[in-house]
Amino acid sequence: MKKMDLTERDLRSLRVFCAAAQASGFSAAERALAMSKASISRHINDVEARLGVKLCERGPGGFQLTESGTVALRVALQALESLERIKPEVDAVRGVLSGPLLLGTSEHVLTHENCHIPEALAELQRVAPLVRPSLSVMTFSDLGAALAERRVQIAIRGAYRQMRTFRHYPLFTETHRVFYCPAAVGEIRAGGDTRALPLAYRPHPFVEDALVNHGFRQGMEASGLEAIAMMVASGQSVGLLPEHYAARLSPRYEFDVLPDSPSYPMPFCAIVEEARPLTRSAEMFLELLLEAHHRR
Repeated sequence: MKKMDLTERDLRSLRVFCAAAQASGFSAAERALAMSKASISRHINDVEARLGVKLCERGPGGFQLTESGTVALRVALQALESLERIKPEVDAVRGVLSGPLLLGTSEHVLTHENCHIPEALAELQRVAPLVRPSLSVMTFSDLGAALAERRVQIAIRGAYRQMRTFRHYPLFTETHRVFYCPAAVGEIRAGGDTRALPLAYRPHPFVEDALVNHGFRQGMEASGLEAIAMMVASGQSVGLLPEHYAARLSPRYEFDVLPDSPSYPMPFCAIVEEARPLTRSAEMFLELLLEAHHRR
């Protein structure tokens, strides 16, 4: 391909390429952008022509970025983010906070009695009404990817291990225990066989520790807390769940902690990328978030 320099006229095509790459295909990008697949393809062809390389494979085998496409996506996202920061940063000089604020959180956070994210959002709206927060609920691994790909500025999730590339700000602690449903399996009394039922499995360090170090045997695989809870309620498995989440289900299913259950405390944190400077609005929200959790 013949290489040409990118100009400001190519910004829209770059945005379309980034949206298609983040959606992992044209179909999802088609809905997100309200554009036809033909239009999306045309924009990506334009970017490829400008750069002189193939950015992605698309066809019957699915959508996949090439090595050049992976690099282009990373740099394009950084460039687009820099453009989006111009007005908010200029506004901040005038003492006005504005612009988008991209937040992500893991599922079922609001069920914890010490979660005060809504209070922080409400205070942000009061002190900085021109800031436009968006909040996405994601899985643990998706949140990590969203931070690394700069699709969120602040992620709120459990931190059973801390990575050097991120900064962690503790908010509260949730504790995971092994639960069973007495109504479904009969009472497991002290001194009885507390390992009679298999442990519902999902890839998670606490689950792996329970299997390796606490005598549990691996049961059927489940994806997410909801699936684990369903298997516990069925009486076919025991399951590792956060105490606050199990407490919400107990009035209906009478979940109880398994005798001799291991206990896994885990700090819930606001997490930001170490090498990425926060916008003024993100800094403000982080301050409000920490204040809302630590003053109580």
